[in-house]
Amino acid sequence: MKMLVVAATLMAASSLAHAADTAITVYQDPYCGCCSGWVDHMRESGFEVKAIKTTDMTSIKQKLGVPAKLGSCHTGVVESTGQIIEGHVPANAVNKLLADASVKGVAAPGMPVNSPGMGKLNGKLVTVDFEGKAFSKD
Repeated sequence: MKMLVVAATLMAASSLAHAADTAITVYQDPYCGCCSGWVDHMRESGFEVKAIKTTDMTSIKQKLGVPAKLGSCHTGVVESTGQIIEGHVPANAVNKLLADASVKGVAAPGMPVNSPGMGKLNGKLVTVDFEGKAFSKD
C-alpha cells in the first residue's frame, strides 16, 4: 500500500513538472484567427498555452529579441526556459527546441500556408533558429 502511495505521488509530481516544461505564453493580435489556430494546435499537442491578446506586437517582439526578418503574427515564450517561438512553428519543432537549451528561439517566418493554424503540414515547412539556420522540417 505504501508503495502505491509513493508511486501515485511520483506520477503526480512528474505530471506537474511536465506541465511546467510545456507551459507557453503566446502574445497575439486580437483580430488574428490563424494565431488562435496555432494555439489550438499546441494545446492538442499537449502544451499548456496562455494566450494574451495585444495590439502592441512590435514592442513585444523587440523586447524578446525576435529578429525582424523572422517575424510573424504571434510570439510565444516557453515559461520554464525563456525560449522564444515566433509564428506558426509546429509542436514537433517546439519539442526539439525544448530539448536544446542552447537555442534561444525558433521561427516560421511570415505566415506559411503549410503550417499549424494556416493549413496542413506537408513535410516541407522549414523552421529556422534565430541565426536564420534551418532547425526543423515538418
